[in-house]
Amino acid sequence: MIIRSTTYKEKERILNAALLRAKPLLQKEEFTGSGVAPFIGRIGYPHVNVGFLSPQQTEENAWKHDAPRHWANTNLRIPDVVNFRTALVNSKFQTNVKHPDKFISLAQELALSSKPVDIDVSLQKKPTLSLTPDQYTAPMGPNAKLKKITLASTPKISTRVQKYFDDTDALASEALTKLYSHDIDENSLSRMLSVGAFGKQRKLVPTRWSITATDDILANNKLEKVRDLPINSDFLAYFGDYLGNYYLLLCLPREWSYELFELYVQPNKLEFSTDYEGHFGRTNYAEQCAGGYYTVRLALAEHLEELKKQHTIIAIRFITNEYVLPLGVWVTREATRKALSNKPIKFSSKELLLTYAKNIAKKKFGIELEPLLEKSKLIKEKQEKINKFFT
Repeated sequence: MIIRSTTYKEKERILNAALLRAKPLLQKEEFTGSGVAPFIGRIGYPHVNVGFLSPQQTEENAWKHDAPRHWANTNLRIPDVVNFRTALVNSKFQTNVKHPDKFISLAQELALSSKPVDIDVSLQKKPTLSLTPDQYTAPMGPNAKLKKITLASTPKISTRVQKYFDDTDALASEALTKLYSHDIDENSLSRMLSVGAFGKQRKLVPTRWSITATDDILANNKLEKVRDLPINSDFLAYFGDYLGNYYLLLCLPREWSYELFELYVQPNKLEFSTDYEGHFGRTNYAEQCAGGYYTVRLALAEHLEELKKQHTIIAIRFITNEYVLPLGVWVTREATRKALSNKPIKFSSKELLLTYAKNIAKKKFGIELEPLLEKSKLIKEKQEKINKFFT
């Protein structure tokens, strides 16, 4: 990706400011804070680091430190999100995913609670901080090895959540979809899944994997219903953005199928990643677009279920210089939701829809989109079906 020097300067400014704010957090080995969320690492799997994320004091609104949907709904900017995340200390210990440490029961209570739980923390030494932004998960604050942890308040666990935690015969997919239908958001559910709270064969799941698994399970549930809906007869285009990630969503009057293109906006160069699925979905992981594929898919499935129509959708993500720091795949889910919340433009033909796509890519980003559209499996598939019908 070719980035203007101003982008590097902005990134450096944000990171330096975060490091400065985090300095006071590096002085304490013991504290009482509001436990916001557990974090399960993936390096060394099946031996992984498990962390308790919390500020070093109790906070009435501590939940805002781990609330992607709220961040997007209130239009928080990149520095705001970094501020929230770097205020959390990651008090961590190592365990085996299949034979978890005694601290895991506390991590489960933290994940299942509808509100942050106050915790008394004792660390082996003072925390250290090394900011390494990640395209999959939200930024992390200072960290240190955990010596001791106890609950300082009672977790607030809803009866619905407790029911599925206690039910070892229910599938994890059933727990996630039922709880989602009762307004427990995907971020909370992925936390619960990561600590092995649901299912018949329970084990810890690295946070990165649990996010994608949750998106996939929730979308699959919605798409089962979408596939039975009538086909929308309109050619539609949605366009919107969040944090420098712009989505152009091209909707064709066909049964459900989906294709994602992701590209960095850079002068005189068109490089992209792409994955797609037909009407009945994929049988393997979307290697090229990875977690972002599943976040966008969930947002699309939600929208079609609400619309009570099905479409073939080609989603194009333009990653601009405005996105100076990766903040996690939640950004792609929320950017897609924002695009879908805008009023679509309706076209009378596929040709006019694609002309619009090429024009907006050229005008907004200086990109010639034709080579990308020529690689589209779904546009090509549509044309091949028409050719076969008339021969």
